[in-house]
Amino acid sequence: MAASPSTARAINDRFALRLLQDEGPLTATQLKTLTGLSRPTVADLVERLHRSGLVHVVGESGAERRGPNAKLYGLVADRAHLAALDVRTRSVSVTVADLLGTTLAEASVPVGDDSDTGPAVEKAVALLERTVKEAGADRLHSVAVGAPGLIDPATGELRDSSGLPAWHRRLVGVLQERLPAHVLVENETNLAAVAELREGAARDREDFVLLWLGQGVGAAVVLGGRLRRGASGGAGEIGFLPVPGTSGLPSATGCDGGFHELACAAAVESLAAVHGLTAAEALTSGDAGADGPATGSAPTPGHAAFLDALARRLAIGAAAVVSVLDPGCVVLAGETGHQGGAALAARVGAELAALSPLRTEVRATALGDAAVLRGALLLARDTAQDALFGAPPAGF
Repeated sequence: MAASPSTARAINDRFALRLLQDEGPLTATQLKTLTGLSRPTVADLVERLHRSGLVHVVGESGAERRGPNAKLYGLVADRAHLAALDVRTRSVSVTVADLLGTTLAEASVPVGDDSDTGPAVEKAVALLERTVKEAGADRLHSVAVGAPGLIDPATGELRDSSGLPAWHRRLVGVLQERLPAHVLVENETNLAAVAELREGAARDREDFVLLWLGQGVGAAVVLGGRLRRGASGGAGEIGFLPVPGTSGLPSATGCDGGFHELACAAAVESLAAVHGLTAAEALTSGDAGADGPATGSAPTPGHAAFLDALARRLAIGAAAVVSVLDPGCVVLAGETGHQGGAALAARVGAELAALSPLRTEVRATALGDAAVLRGALLLARDTAQDALFGAPPAGF
């Protein structure tokens, strides 16, 4: 069935706006070439988007040739401002950006373990307000919050799955009450996976699993280029995965006894201590070789033994995920994945190959600590663009 004229215009407008987002400023001729549309259709499209305040002339092209220069059209970046929050157990980080996703201001603040819910929430809100002011933004269109915990697929609310601070859930509610903006919340690991898919280590993959290895342990599942959340929003809660080598079995109220016990930050620190190291010494980022840290010093047997032991632990959890999903690629993220870098990823890949017949590439995060915040910013940007550009037609 042929699309109606209004649907066809919506598809064409959305396609052109996406090109301007991805390619930067373009001339009408370039838009014609990239869209395959006729010159009159492109002229109408540009005029329509210009009247709507989404596109403006940002310069000229063709100064190097004879004849009149062609106008360059670009998105109106300040048509909307966005904010992204990365809410950790002991800190909050904020980025404020324009509609193109260009960072205008960013800041972070620690939040102590002993902070009461009210003061902790006010501290986070005050940080956001200061950062918005510093960015020169009058108001926010969309705000995305990345936090640990489950996101209820029916309500979109943050649910506690492992004793998270109460102020995490309260913060989202306060932001929704106070801000005249779209406020969304998503699991931090899912946001990291979105960022790695679109801008990081998994840009060339449609299927992969991201293992989040930090204070908490989790995973995000991307299949067919889409994030998979599960029926209850809990796809990837591998901290609860029963595995050998732990003190017992996990429960519905706690992940002690699960994979969390082998791979969380505290477990990594304890494992490093067994080898006479701190986790900071044992895990090093950068271009580390297979046998030691990227510190410029000679590798020690302790470093190699620690990385081997940690890789065996991580491969246990990875093997369970791979045996069910066969994603072909695993990305190691979070503090441990980032600091371990390519050296740790190579070891996990080797251990995983010994445990599973399914060929799986193991990669280190490309975005490091910025992955959650970047994923949140992408979510906020997509939300704002859907609202301003018009939601994409089905199948687009």
